[in-house]
Amino acid sequence: MPFFVFLFLVLVSVSPNLTFSIVADHATPTRKLGSSSSSSSSLCPLDIDGFRKIIHESNLRLVFLDVQTECHYMFQAIRLLHSQYLQTTGYFFPPPAASDACWVAYEGLVDELLPGVRVRSTCGFKDSLMWESCLNITTRSQFEKLISQSDLQKIWSSCNQSLSNSSSCSSCLDSLSTVSESYFRGVNDGNASDCTGYPSIYAAAVANPYGPTNFDTAKCLFSIDLFPTHKKKKKHVVFRAVVTGSVCGFIGAIGVVWIFWRRHRKMKKKNIVENEMGFTPKRDFIGGNTKLFKLTFQEIKKSTNNFSRENIIGMGGYGNVYRGILPDGSEVAFKRFKNCSVAADKTFAHEVEVIASIRHVNLVALRGYCTETVPLEGHQRIIVCDLVHNRSLYDHLFGSGAEKKKLSWPTRQKIALGVARGLAYLHYGVQPGIIHRDVKPSNILLDETFEPKLVDFGLAKFAPEGYSHLSTGVAGTLGYVAPEYALYGQLSERSDVYSFGVVLLELLSGKKAVIEFEGVNTLLLTDWAWSLVKQGKVLDIIDGGMPELGLQDEMEKYVLAALVSAHPIVQARPTMDQIVKILEANFPVPPIPDRPFSHSK
Repeated sequence: MPFFVFLFLVLVSVSPNLTFSIVADHATPTRKLGSSSSSSSSLCPLDIDGFRKIIHESNLRLVFLDVQTECHYMFQAIRLLHSQYLQTTGYFFPPPAASDACWVAYEGLVDELLPGVRVRSTCGFKDSLMWESCLNITTRSQFEKLISQSDLQKIWSSCNQSLSNSSSCSSCLDSLSTVSESYFRGVNDGNASDCTGYPSIYAAAVANPYGPTNFDTAKCLFSIDLFPTHKKKKKHVVFRAVVTGSVCGFIGAIGVVWIFWRRHRKMKKKNIVENEMGFTPKRDFIGGNTKLFKLTFQEIKKSTNNFSRENIIGMGGYGNVYRGILPDGSEVAFKRFKNCSVAADKTFAHEVEVIASIRHVNLVALRGYCTETVPLEGHQRIIVCDLVHNRSLYDHLFGSGAEKKKLSWPTRQKIALGVARGLAYLHYGVQPGIIHRDVKPSNILLDETFEPKLVDFGLAKFAPEGYSHLSTGVAGTLGYVAPEYALYGQLSERSDVYSFGVVLLELLSGKKAVIEFEGVNTLLLTDWAWSLVKQGKVLDIIDGGMPELGLQDEMEKYVLAALVSAHPIVQARPTMDQIVKILEANFPVPPIPDRPFSHSK
């Protein structure tokens, strides 16, 4: 007990210096945003410094749950800046010459809010998003000429009011949704230019009397929740926090000592039991520079209802994938590997930690893992990922019944470009680069907007022995594995390029990587497509059941890009960076050499 008396005296002596930083009604820590005096801010006509002050005066949460949420906020913030610009100048976007300065200034602001997030690489935003227009609309008057008088009147009547309550906000959003659907649907790529943002940018800047930086307007039209800080209330809260913090600090310190003492006794008892039962206790190899967490096997069993069959959402040679719910209520996916041993746990934990630090809108976020030896059940190795609700690309292309859906050309374009961006980021956006090793439709998940997300990148080498469909033992699946990797074990970024080319052909044709004829003969999709191209029948490769076709030149370019990517000669394949440029711009498809051999049977 003398220790507690000593602890009490120490706490009392330092209590006058105890303070807590509390903003508004929240006790969450806040980061003070520095003012920008860089030349980039002065060269950019967007009021980024003004937006910085607004954030500084609000309690905008600085940490979000996933990359997609962060990218959504970053995208909406760009819309808000454009709306401010329209309000003051009558133009929707700044001139192209100011694009670089605006990106530098904006990325500086983002880095203050979310350190480590690189807007363009992480979210896949193109440089032109800052300045490029749609339908040649650059001014307020051009927008008002495009929209009918009746639709404009609806915007003015529904948005010309405070948007502080759900009724007024819903009314305004409904009118904007109608305009967006009628005039801007299917126009351009949202990562290159912001076509569907015109109505909300216009409404906030022109129709709403309070303007885009009003807290209620920003929350309703741009999904940016900026609660004003009440400074008088803040002073009282801080004062109360000083007194409360002193008392709580003393009680908390005693509690911590008591908890550690109890935990020590509990762990000592547990180690004795584990040693008597003859199995190795779990070990935690997590570092301190990642949000990755480690779960126990019992926690995962509880989250998946004891790995019930009803919670299985995926099956394969590696094991099963289960839907589960964490204690905080968030839905996740648990991937449980088969036939594991404790030998590679430390390497596995390190690889998982590295992969968890990678953030991109087209990659599934890894949230945690479990490595544990369990009596009677053997050694367990499980990873925890964000749950993506719209199933895999395989389900949409080759699923049965309601799972299989005919995808339109714009949707297939979006999926192809998203997968390409995700792979390019793995290869060149992180150091050291990561080779996926197992790119295939079942490893491409789709969210509700059909944004693709690659899963299992970097973990194929931890698949159990015998999982590979190839006798060589390399990680991968027949039909998708590059010849040099399958035959000689030569792995490089262009092995992923080959797999991407096959997946792109599947996406364009609606046919599987290995085509079966009457259950006897087989033909690789790449060979079938190449034979049609040599006959000048490029468009015959396109899925005949596609509900909405694209321009012929565009579809032909995608077919040729797929074939050059899936070429058996390594040197003939472009890099993933080059493929992204081919698919999203007027970058030419390189010449395709003749294929030296066929894989038909």
